[in-house]
Amino acid sequence: MTLLQEAKETKNAVVIDVREPDEYMQGHVPGSINIPTSQINAVKYEKDTPLYLYCLSGGRSKMAMGFLEQKGFQNVKNMGAIGQYRGELEK
Repeated sequence: MTLLQEAKETKNAVVIDVREPDEYMQGHVPGSINIPTSQINAVKYEKDTPLYLYCLSGGRSKMAMGFLEQKGFQNVKNMGAIGQYRGELEK
């Protein structure tokens, strides 16, 4: 099972694209929301909300995951690069 499949099957899971808005608009995983790494401190979910992060190569999502974990979020996963996603992208 991929992390995206896991996210779809997990109650209250949120998939977050941490790329910049212009990158997000070029194509993103359906159902994902855009919170750029530079604004990740704006995340307003409960600390136990399952959060699944991705970006272009996996670096920004890894950094955002570390930041969220430092803020006390307990269920954060790095899905890595959008290029690993094999479905249709939403625009």
